[in-house]
Amino acid sequence: MSQINLLLLCGGGGDEHAISLMSANFLETSLAKEPEINLLRVELDGQGHYRTQDGRSCELTNRKEIRFAAEEQAPWPVDYVIPCIHGFPGETGDIQSYFDLIKLPFFGCDSESSSNCFNKVTAKMWFSALGVPNTPYIFLNELNQESIAQTKQALENWGSIFIKAASQGSSVGCYRVDSQDELVSSLEQAFSFSPYVIVEKTINARELEVAAYELNGEIVATKPGEIICASNTFYSFDEKYAANSKAETKVEADVSEEVAQQIQAYAIKVFKGMKLSHLSRIDFFLTEDNEILLNEINTFPGLTPISMFPKMLQNHGDDFTHYLYSNIKSQLVSA
Repeated sequence: MSQINLLLLCGGGGDEHAISLMSANFLETSLAKEPEINLLRVELDGQGHYRTQDGRSCELTNRKEIRFAAEEQAPWPVDYVIPCIHGFPGETGDIQSYFDLIKLPFFGCDSESSSNCFNKVTAKMWFSALGVPNTPYIFLNELNQESIAQTKQALENWGSIFIKAASQGSSVGCYRVDSQDELVSSLEQAFSFSPYVIVEKTINARELEVAAYELNGEIVATKPGEIICASNTFYSFDEKYAANSKAETKVEADVSEEVAQQIQAYAIKVFKGMKLSHLSRIDFFLTEDNEILLNEINTFPGLTPISMFPKMLQNHGDDFTHYLYSNIKSQLVSA
């Protein structure tokens, strides 16, 4: 195959902009090992402006090329794009719609599957429809007295709850509530991030994660890894990415073969059922009674030096660069 002009698009301008840049560093380093890849890295800001690493203003046109603001610079044709954007507009599916419109091949899940996974309400409806157990929840579409009363009742029934903005990633807009005193302020904060909110029963359980991905025409689900947080806490945004994070990660969790296989089976089931593509990190809870509950799906998981997806892929025996390049190559060949 001749040279591939690959656009590595990162940033996005949202709450996870900085994390996206860290993930882009990892991808850039991995792709540098492939001589056929001619890579251009472009950052997208919150105002929809594109800029190269050396500061040149540009845009991605419907002709599948990067056009530079300086007219003397020739347009750069794009063969393929990796939308390394966590949260909006990447994991929400917005930018994939544009790629589809201009017929530009891209890495990762399509618009519909990205949107279905990113919205926690839609995702949980899909989990249930596919017969995969998940956490009990209620859905709120407005902050009013009725929704406050519903949430108070849920707290009474369940003893502890999580209030989550429905359309955010990396635990943004996510609050654990153990007393009535915290309830209203947590609802207000969650609704400031999203017009829809879900209230979930707190599950006292181990947090397990699976890397599910496509390689050589097969769907792979790794053995589950584990996130171990301090007592009575959860895996918050800071715990995921802060340099001084106290959360412990295990690339391979100490669970029975039966539990590992059931989690892997659920992961493959939702990967297939929700029509995911190329990569995902699928998160589960495992209770003391060995009950497995699907928590959420990340359609473009973090790829930082401490992120679980590349670690679990490597632990499974796969090389990240080979995995990435083989997906790019097979997609371009079949296009």
